[in-house]
Amino acid sequence: MTVASTAAPSYTTSDTNRVISTFSVVDYVVFGLLLVLSLVIGLYHACRGWGRHTVGELLMADRKMGCLPVALSLLATFQSAVAILGGPAEIYRFGTQYWFLGCSYFLGLLIPAHIFIPVFYRLHLTSAYEYLELRFNKAVRICGTVTFIFQMVVYMGVALYAPSLALNAVTGFDLWLSVLALGIVCNIYTALGGLKAVIWTDVFQTLIMFLGQLVVIIVGAAKVGGLGHVWAVASQHGLISGIELDPDPFVRHTFWTLAFGGVFMMLSLYGVNQAQVQRYLSSHSEKAAVLSCYAVFPCQQVALCMSCLIGLVMFAYYKKYSMSPQQEQAAPDQLVLYFVMDLLKDMPGLPGLFVACLFSGSLSTISSAFNSLATVTMEDLIQPWFPQLTETRAIMLSRSLAFAYGLVCLGMAYVSSHLGSVLQAALSIFGMVGGPLLGLFCLGMFFPCANPLGAIVGLLTGLTMAFWIGIGSIVSRMSSAAASPPLNGSSSFLPSNLTVATVTTLMPSTLSKPTGLQQFYSLSYLWYSAHNSTTVIAVGLIVSLLTGGMRGRSLNPGTIYPVLPKLLALLPLSCQKRLCWRSHNQDIPVVTNLFPEKMGNGALQDSRDKERMAEDGLVHQPCSPTYIVQETSL
Repeated sequence: MTVASTAAPSYTTSDTNRVISTFSVVDYVVFGLLLVLSLVIGLYHACRGWGRHTVGELLMADRKMGCLPVALSLLATFQSAVAILGGPAEIYRFGTQYWFLGCSYFLGLLIPAHIFIPVFYRLHLTSAYEYLELRFNKAVRICGTVTFIFQMVVYMGVALYAPSLALNAVTGFDLWLSVLALGIVCNIYTALGGLKAVIWTDVFQTLIMFLGQLVVIIVGAAKVGGLGHVWAVASQHGLISGIELDPDPFVRHTFWTLAFGGVFMMLSLYGVNQAQVQRYLSSHSEKAAVLSCYAVFPCQQVALCMSCLIGLVMFAYYKKYSMSPQQEQAAPDQLVLYFVMDLLKDMPGLPGLFVACLFSGSLSTISSAFNSLATVTMEDLIQPWFPQLTETRAIMLSRSLAFAYGLVCLGMAYVSSHLGSVLQAALSIFGMVGGPLLGLFCLGMFFPCANPLGAIVGLLTGLTMAFWIGIGSIVSRMSSAAASPPLNGSSSFLPSNLTVATVTTLMPSTLSKPTGLQQFYSLSYLWYSAHNSTTVIAVGLIVSLLTGGMRGRSLNPGTIYPVLPKLLALLPLSCQKRLCWRSHNQDIPVVTNLFPEKMGNGALQDSRDKERMAEDGLVHQPCSPTYIVQETSL
């Protein structure tokens, strides 16, 4: 989503009437059905077993979800209205280079499936930030939790307000009516139904998103002469991009930027973000959690391809039919809505279906934010201080937290309406914070020598670097935009460097190559996560080594992913025999209990768990209950 202006473009009376008339009573009914059915699904799961709900069922769906609903919920969480509007506009304006982001999905989902999910799942976590306490200490856990809460609270209101603003500008749909309707419906089913209601409504909303986009592709392609003609027109006008192998990280989109820089952005979303980790952990088994991550891959590819096709169809359509004056002056985040209203104006109900598709993205994103925020607040900030909290009070408090965050979301939406161009900064914060959090988890998981002080200093340094580059980039482009008008002639500011995996940036190409700090600020947004996470790891390791590493501290081996044993296992057996596999790092004492007392559910007594530990380089000593980590020297 872009933020061109807080006010809708000015239109003549006739133009305004022409646009508004395309949203008929039937369209309002179709849109209303989305809200009603989402509410019914949520209330069904809320009322089912009312009075017998537990905190585990409310926050974790009782850990009994199958892989397919979890996979669709994972997709829906960040396939937001921002992506539905931004993706096609990116293709329409800059070509298909953005499609190569799909190459990053492979590693971006494979690594979480085989590294993050096994570690989190075997620790039997509820909040991802519990891991930070098990690996480091409570202070690191609180730092991670507070950072995540800040990230999501800032983003929630913008994610709700921005698509409503675009819809209001294009269709005349009442701005605050849509904001309140979405906020209230989402608040009710999330607070009452918990994670299970959120996941199943996500499934329904994902289907609506796919259906709405598919209708636009089919109708648009039919009106311009078929997909073959669409491709020919796009090729004729240079919209079909080749593989750009320029390694310059300051070039906005190249193959390396999209395919490899995008991996880090995907990892920050699908590897360590609480909204996604919570879904993995709600699966009925570790295998189901891994399969759900695998299932997201083809779904993401389909979503990306549909987004690209809408952009190409839109381009071919406006080569055949001329734009109206307000369409030519439209901000990038309004292009797709103008196109849909123009394309489907003679088909009552279909514009409403696309609007339902758009707001399905908002509902799924916001409900996930409510639920994950309630979970981390409950697990990380309340229960550790009130361990004797009864089940009944814990349930009431969990629901109250979800409802309270819903009110905060509505409040943030109101604040967003007064922020003007600062909206872009609010959107960018989501991306800025994701990289440092990824670096913090990687520091703990892959480097046994990292200590709590190194983790905290590394996180703070990473956040400082993230905000320095991010805010500096915004301020720099605001000043350059004020100095020269955008290429499309609009007086609106076209921002860049937005947020999540499928979100595109809509910055016009610069006319001159920046130098000095200006060049530093022009770092491609897709390298943000890589740069910031690497900063956390590097600074964290340096501080840890300077302060004695883990000497004198206990290390929970279940929190370490044994990278070196995994790599050594790939070597020939003769080479393995010549290497010392036993740990000879005397600075890291072993621990006598792999999991804290809250996880004393006998899981480690299961033979399958012991076999998995052996595969991962964890050896069980039959003479004692102690587990040690096998590792070579670092």
